[in-house]
Amino acid sequence: MVHERRADLELLRVLDAILGEGGVTRAAERMNLSQSAISHSLARLRLMFGDPLLTREGRKLVPTPLARELVTPLRQGLETLDRLVAGAGRFDPAMSEAQFTISLRDPTETLMLPAIMGRIARAGRGIDLRTVQVRRRNVESALGTGTVSLAIDIALPLTDSVRRLKISADRAVVVMRRGHPALRKGRLTLDRYLEQDHVMVTSRRQGPGLEDVELSKRGLSRRIRLRCRNYLAALRAVAASDLVLTMAERYAPILSAGLRTETVAFPFRMPTLDLYLYWHASADGDAANRWLRGLVIDAFRNG
Repeated sequence: MVHERRADLELLRVLDAILGEGGVTRAAERMNLSQSAISHSLARLRLMFGDPLLTREGRKLVPTPLARELVTPLRQGLETLDRLVAGAGRFDPAMSEAQFTISLRDPTETLMLPAIMGRIARAGRGIDLRTVQVRRRNVESALGTGTVSLAIDIALPLTDSVRRLKISADRAVVVMRRGHPALRKGRLTLDRYLEQDHVMVTSRRQGPGLEDVELSKRGLSRRIRLRCRNYLAALRAVAASDLVLTMAERYAPILSAGLRTETVAFPFRMPTLDLYLYWHASADGDAANRWLRGLVIDAFRNG
């Protein structure tokens, strides 16, 4: 079937040459084929369309009404196909129209969206971006179906059909209001940290955060007084109370700007808070997806 379609395409190119050059001889010269090969192709084209396509009037070959109707759409179709073939494996954002969807979570969207969108806007006016928040258990299927082009999230237990790249690693810090009683006693020690009431940002109704997992390894625990879904809301609650918030160092100064808060070191060593860029293996070689991945990586590394 593929061979037949390829042969049909070549026949259409021959027809375009015959109609464009006005005869078999010039078409043969244009396509660097023998006149007999062009004549043979013309015979097959006549069978394909059920029309003589060219009729002789005196010494000239004249296109039939059907052939005249075919000239413009045939040429446009072949030109479009040639552009598609020429552009395969390349993506020019300045000349393309495309819409990408990225799954982002708070606060990554708040922090990184300006840098990402700024780069997209400079790259081309035909590039549109949507951000969504896909449930972590659905990330792999969303990438596989193309519902999202990329996902940015913490380390997730996904199969090998999803490619991943670590794009940031942040230390944990603690944010508290200025004048917090724990700060009046000097450095925030582990004991003082555990004495506080904590706010935890999560979309889950229950379950530990990374810091709770690390504390449990030491036989320790903290009291979560407030669970909420948004870091801005959590920071405003911290600024208005004695609650403390543990978060990634990268986000703290930006999201707490204008609030009467202080950021201090986390009181014990724990793994970095890592973010990964995810995309489906089927999009690994896709030029547009590859371009978008490079743009996102640059935004995270260079701000």
